[in-house]
Amino acid sequence: MGHDQQDGSLGENLTFFSVDHLAIEFGGIRALDDVGFVVKEGTVCSIIGPNGAGKTTLFNVISRLYEASRGRIIFQDQDITRAPPHRIARLGIARTFQNIELFPAATVVQNLLIGRYPRRRSRLLSEMLFLPSVRRMEKTHLEKVDMVLDLLQLQPYRNQWVAHLPYGVRKVVELGRALCAEPKLLLLDEPSSGLNAAETNKMGGWIHQLRETLGITVLIVEHDMDLVAQVSDRVLALNNGRLLAEGSLAEVWRHPEVTAAYLGRDGWT
Repeated sequence: MGHDQQDGSLGENLTFFSVDHLAIEFGGIRALDDVGFVVKEGTVCSIIGPNGAGKTTLFNVISRLYEASRGRIIFQDQDITRAPPHRIARLGIARTFQNIELFPAATVVQNLLIGRYPRRRSRLLSEMLFLPSVRRMEKTHLEKVDMVLDLLQLQPYRNQWVAHLPYGVRKVVELGRALCAEPKLLLLDEPSSGLNAAETNKMGGWIHQLRETLGITVLIVEHDMDLVAQVSDRVLALNNGRLLAEGSLAEVWRHPEVTAAYLGRDGWT
């Protein structure tokens, strides 16, 4: 699986992924406040907390949709804090969104081919002339997409319009599009949102497969504690932009600050 990161240092040891003293402000409101943690390669790490805790904001900073006010983001020993979004994808970080961001007037296979964009290397003139090298590349992209369709059992929907698919299937299609970018680190923003219990359990199975079969490291934002318990090696708790606790789900649940923040509130659902 690669190098095992034993601590949060960003010095001598190889760091697969970490954020260090990360902060961001919107109009004087600090949405992330000195957040720091390390994700080991080949693990599944879940981020939990109530609405407004800063979880999706953290993902938006990592994927470079937002600019951090201060702090660092390290991926495979590279500082990517100021890297442009397209470089993030090419380095091997892909994500899904809490609200599905697919093209409804396109087919499933067309949506997944969009996920191949970071892996495209041909020049515009070559594509306009549809040279043999471009034809070979297109064949390779389709083969990669078909592998993802097989993995996620989406072949029956291959040529269907996304607009006509059930919500649960569209969630899996969005996961598939992210996988088509061949990520090393996958950010899943509330993958169980809008799913029923059976669909959520199946999503947990996909997440296990990503790690065990493809060796993908997964960072999840999630409210469903059953899914968190099912898939997580490690759990982080955020509240008001601050990291309250980290460890196993049981350890985080027992942490005094977490207890104080959520006692008497249904903050996890």
